[in-house]
Amino acid sequence: MTRHRSHWYPAPKLVCLDGMTQTLTGRTALVTGSTSGIGAATAHRLAAEGARVVVTGRDVARGDAVAKEIRDNGGDALFVASDLTAAPDVLREFAKEATDAAGSPIDLLVHNAAVCPAVDTLALSDADLEQTLAVNIRAPHVLTAALAPAMTKQGQGVIIVVGSWMAEVGHPFVGLYSASKAAEAQLARSWAAEFGPRGVRVNIVAPGATRTPINDGSDDVIRRMTENLPAGRAGLPADIAAAIAWLASDQAAYVHGATIAVDGGITTTRAA
Repeated sequence: MTRHRSHWYPAPKLVCLDGMTQTLTGRTALVTGSTSGIGAATAHRLAAEGARVVVTGRDVARGDAVAKEIRDNGGDALFVASDLTAAPDVLREFAKEATDAAGSPIDLLVHNAAVCPAVDTLALSDADLEQTLAVNIRAPHVLTAALAPAMTKQGQGVIIVVGSWMAEVGHPFVGLYSASKAAEAQLARSWAAEFGPRGVRVNIVAPGATRTPINDGSDDVIRRMTENLPAGRAGLPADIAAAIAWLASDQAAYVHGATIAVDGGITTTRAA
């Protein structure tokens, strides 16, 4: 069974409260897979900190709802539908459509969408193989190539890859997902070297066992994975969104090519 981060998951409503420092005013963000889960929480958080956010995903109703919630909370957001399994030319057209709809170049790109076939190598179908490679590797590569030139032209921009703690260790299943997240992280490090000298910072946020649609229905597994961690609990989408917002801000101006583990300590303290 394939699980996709764009499935429904309630995202916290992050209201821009009086006194909150808006570190992203004037920025235009595109967050893939932002109709639910980590993506929706990130869209809310970036908007709360002043960014104009392009929400995107396959489900128009959910996407419109997330954008409306952001606007109702005083933020600036719009929805543009996308299919990250589409051919490269279609993805490039989506990048142009999102830029045109936003009315300004995208200068904050968050690669959040991901597919996770929850099976071992022998059970993996050809369809799941193709979909995972398309969403987790091809789409980020094509969208970065399409949107980074506008960032380098203006001399500033931020690209953030939402990775995974699973990219760091071996697993008896979800091997393809783990490998794809490791590949995406390596792309991010290469992009940091490629685009950093031209003003674009690229970094990775690596969640741990976080409650998202990818693991929906796996409460017992998540509990066993996280009960003995230093944090003592599973991660929440808002935890990841907070790290993304910090990396997107000028407070992280000297952070390039880094992997920020937002995982409750699972990578460094979990027994192999």
